[in-house]
Amino acid sequence: MDKIDKKIITLLQQNARMPLKALAENVFLSSPAVSARIERLEKEEIIEGYEVKINQLKLGYHITAFINLEVAPAQKPEFYPFIKSCTNVVECNCVTGNYSMLLKVIFPSTLELDTFIGQLQKFGRTSTQIVFSTPVPPRGIDVNQDMPSDEQ
Repeated sequence: MDKIDKKIITLLQQNARMPLKALAENVFLSSPAVSARIERLEKEEIIEGYEVKINQLKLGYHITAFINLEVAPAQKPEFYPFIKSCTNVVECNCVTGNYSMLLKVIFPSTLELDTFIGQLQKFGRTSTQIVFSTPVPPRGIDVNQDMPSDEQ
């Protein structure tokens, strides 16, 4: 991955819908050359997909929370299908520490959050933190940081 690939990735992280012509102008290449680079980055799975940012407040999801959950290894075969079916779970991570799962959830109200936590407790102990604000929202990766296999 060279500097041009990194610039393309940076631009796409800022705006995944940036027209090919605008990308090409920013990296001083032709549109077909940029298209070929993007296709290669996708084939190498460096670019895994494109996402839309949604304003959850405008859709009525006023509560964001992180839930730590202690799940016994024997319960994981039951837990994973359950949690994948929960549409209010926007992220689920298997983590180290006192709890084995960290969930990021969104709900319209604390009442729905409380009901969901009750459902989770059949899998184990929970600890919940409700988000007041997000000073650093989800963001892309700084591909310009030095990496051991970096091509300059």
